[in-house]
Amino acid sequence: MSLKRTTVKREADFQIITGWIESHNRVLDLGCGRGILLEHLKNDKDVYGVGVDVNLDKVKSCVKRGVPVYQGDAESILNEFDDAYFDWVILSRTLQELIRPGRVIREALRVGRNLAVSFVNHGFWRNRASVLLTGSRIRNEVFPQSWDESPPINQVTVHDFEAFCDARGIHRAASIYLGGDWRTPCRRFPNIRAGYALYHLTSPNGPVLE
Repeated sequence: MSLKRTTVKREADFQIITGWIESHNRVLDLGCGRGILLEHLKNDKDVYGVGVDVNLDKVKSCVKRGVPVYQGDAESILNEFDDAYFDWVILSRTLQELIRPGRVIREALRVGRNLAVSFVNHGFWRNRASVLLTGSRIRNEVFPQSWDESPPINQVTVHDFEAFCDARGIHRAASIYLGGDWRTPCRRFPNIRAGYALYHLTSPNGPVLE
């Protein structure tokens, strides 16, 4: 029986992001959901973790798990922290939901020494083929809703994201691409062949450019 996408995504983030983070690090998870990743990092790496989410039900789930959490939007809460307050900031499938993702990335690199970003690659070939062959946006387990039911979403691609980083001098310390199953490594032509991408980012010397 095939695993649900949420489970596969969780496996990818758990394995890769947990491998980047060191024991006893201070971690801020923006768009933390129900706090499952932070709970895992606490148990596996004994981190000090704090979550942020706008959804009250998810915040309540964090509280039940014993995960410290703020309810609110990522951008405003980032303003409350001093420079380099955290060792890591995490944006796990949060980028596409942000109103001003560029500003959040800049602020995340201010308050964190390292930034982990993961997202679904909208440049994946199946998405392109759906528009080309049917004239319609793809609908599947990843994107189950029709256009009139779906929330606003930033359709970021691997190419767009890396061009954004390069233009602002953001260092990509690691780039990991996974195929359409979100499990198999994708080593060539990731902008079209990768279904999921994860990045370890660090800021350049000085502030990140607007």
